[in-house]
Amino acid sequence: MTERYNKYEKARLIGARAFQIAVNAPPTVEVSESEEPIDVATKEYYQKKLPLKVIKRKRM
Repeated sequence: MTERYNKYEKARLIGARAFQIAVNAPPTVEVSESEEPIDVATKEYYQKKLPLKVIKRKRM
């Protein structure tokens, strides 16, 4: 993640990843059993280990 995401892209990335983790996708960071999926997804985002990206389209 070399580029910066705006607040909408960030929310979408973290939300989508939290859903994946909630349905048993393996996390890419160290996690304790008591952590919620949204916390794990946020941790992945800030450690730059989120396995998702945003494809931006050019405006016309």
